Amino acid sequence: MKKANRIKRNEDFQTIFKHGHSTANRQFVIYSYPKKDQAHFRVGLSVSKKLGDAHLRNYIKRCLRHVMMEFDANQLIKHDVDIVIIARNPAATMTYHEMKSSLEHVLKLAKVYQHRSK
Repeated sequence: MKKANRIKRNEDFQTIFKHGHSTANRQFVIYSYPKKDQAHFRVGLSVSKKLGDAHLRNYIKRCLRHVMMEFDANQLIKHDVDIVIIARNPAATMTYHEMKSSLEHVLKLAKVYQHRSK
């Protein structure tokens, strides 16, 4: 994922948690915060140590980044939004394709996923 699409600073995370809107399903919690002055979406990931060891947490983050890159390549995410994705416990046992469909579901609930017909 491009550096411009990442949220890394704690201040940015705290702003999104405080002012953003949360949406959840069993596997993920999404905080979305609209920003009118940016040309692309940004994503921050949070995977708790409760989910497993470093290897598993990094695997989950890699899968989530890859899913978001796919959505970005197909222009499926609104570009004027900041998103924080928090993985819940069931995400630790999911395959890549299960994560993709679950993340798509929760992004649709959060109204940041836009379906493009070809």
